[in-house]
Amino acid sequence: SMLTGESRPVLKQARDRVVGGTVNGTGALRATATTLGEESALARIVTLMRQAQGSRAPIQRLADRVSAVFVPTVIGIAALTFVVWLVAGHWTGIAAVHAFAASIAVLIIACPCAMGLAVPTAVMVATGKGAERGLLIKGGEALERAGSIDTVVLDKTGTVTEGRPAVTDIVARDGVRQEDLLRLVAAVERLSEHPLASAIVRRARELGIEPAPATEFQAVKDVGRGVEGRVGDAFVLAGNEGMLRADGVETESLSADAERLAGEAKSLVYVAVDGRLVGLLGVADPIRSTSRAAIRAMAEMGLDVVLLTGDNRPTADAIAREADIDTVVAEVLPEGKVDEVRRLQDEGHIVAMVGDGINDAPALAQADVGFALGSGTDIAIDASDVTVMRADLTAVADGIALARRTMRTMRQNLFWAFVYNVVGIPIAAGVLYPFFGVLLSPVIASAAMALSSVSVVSNSLRLRGGI
Repeated sequence: SMLTGESRPVLKQARDRVVGGTVNGTGALRATATTLGEESALARIVTLMRQAQGSRAPIQRLADRVSAVFVPTVIGIAALTFVVWLVAGHWTGIAAVHAFAASIAVLIIACPCAMGLAVPTAVMVATGKGAERGLLIKGGEALERAGSIDTVVLDKTGTVTEGRPAVTDIVARDGVRQEDLLRLVAAVERLSEHPLASAIVRRARELGIEPAPATEFQAVKDVGRGVEGRVGDAFVLAGNEGMLRADGVETESLSADAERLAGEAKSLVYVAVDGRLVGLLGVADPIRSTSRAAIRAMAEMGLDVVLLTGDNRPTADAIAREADIDTVVAEVLPEGKVDEVRRLQDEGHIVAMVGDGINDAPALAQADVGFALGSGTDIAIDASDVTVMRADLTAVADGIALARRTMRTMRQNLFWAFVYNVVGIPIAAGVLYPFFGVLLSPVIASAAMALSSVSVVSNSLRLRGGI
């Protein structure tokens, strides 16, 4: 799962390749190291992530670009105001006083406090609001990029799905109740170390079914095929179709149910009692209860949603159908995930990547904005721009909505700060004096400047009012 994101174990035979950092589920093995240090798969993933982080171009803030022109312009206007007033007053003492007062009023009213506060106050309020919603945002630059996102790329395992196998279907036959079927299977699977066995036992306990003690337990020699044991007077077989057929148990009576569950990319566990087929369990990595609603919310925001996974195509397609995702890219390794994100960026999209695993880290770093689930790996969190403290895609949709609101607030702040200066500077310079005899006092100019700063801060504080 470190490389492909598969939630189910992959059977390995003699001379198969294994990857350092992955987990051996059952049995003993002897491995030969073929790559070391920087050549290992994990080291290459870290290198990919660092390259992606280093190649991301920083976004200059609009406020910085405006200020670079604004400050020297205001100083020039103040100097010109002084000279014009002095010349118009024929260089008298009174003219000098008026000229000095007008030029000082220009400098005071144009003091770029409001413009300087326009972006930082919005960022400060938004990051605080994000923290309340379980979003740790790494600065204003990430927030600015998030406000422009038009495509969201989702990892499958542990992001859209729960990230661990669970019993999703129980098919019982010949008068056997589902509860009794699950009790028998859980009794023998409780003694197994296989992840599917853990899912079956966990489901039984969730339903308040305590498995009975099993005796004569044995795991079939071929690892992963199934288990057998005695529960009371019943001899129970639980495993794949091949295991039951090898023991002379017919499975054709459940072929229609098996075909349906297999079409949904679910693992099948056949159950026989005393040589008679009594049921079938479907085990899969189910989607999170909130994923479908979150993906629908993203679509309503005009976002394109892509499912990107290293898992096999049938499983990916089944999850995409259940989660209402139209675009699926499956069976890709970490390098392929980076290439897919880069391809979307080359097409002009602003891309967010959401993931939680080691194999997602390079793509998280390559994306314009990376969202890492806090329940994921440290390397994924380190590569991301936003850490989602709860394993819930709804928080990602909330974060994008918050970023969009923040960007609107920033633009409003900058607009009104700029309009304030466009209107206030000519008045401070004295353009109304020849017509109405109005000359702005530096004291009034300072009050107006303070009022503009208060208005910008107040507008930013509106972000606290919800997503």
